[in-house]
Amino acid sequence: MDEGDDYSAANAGASKTYPVQCSSLRKNGFVMIKGRPCKVMEMSTSKTGKHGHAKVHLVGLDIFTNKKYEDICPSTHNIDVPNVSRNDFQLIDVSDDGFVTLMNDKGDTRDDLRLPEAELGQKIREEFGKDDTTVIVTVMSAVDEEAIIACKNTTN
Repeated sequence: MDEGDDYSAANAGASKTYPVQCSSLRKNGFVMIKGRPCKVMEMSTSKTGKHGHAKVHLVGLDIFTNKKYEDICPSTHNIDVPNVSRNDFQLIDVSDDGFVTLMNDKGDTRDDLRLPEAELGQKIREEFGKDDTTVIVTVMSAVDEEAIIACKNTTN
């Protein structure tokens, strides 16, 4: 290694997406549709036409917004699949401006995520307000986006 080389920022080759053959996708798997990470809700394959490939029709829901996206891809072509991770954090605090303070199992804290909107956000607030309850939230991450997607509580 030369003196000028600095590899400290490398992330071990983990990229945001990876290619898979369209025909190998499965329902409830993940796929990038129109640049958004989606969960595959429906997929159907059309027969090979006179001039080409069988086509796969995909219907997916954005894993962060639940917006519906559709795409058609030749079954032999590659399509991007997002690297999706789920991590559990203990909820430490909910601020007035809607941000949450979370702690991972190593004791590191972060406060850069917002409380989800609607029902889930309301449920988290209610659970957090109870005495003798530890609230654990699940954070889903994909393509540089993160959101709280679930919560569970444990009674102390």
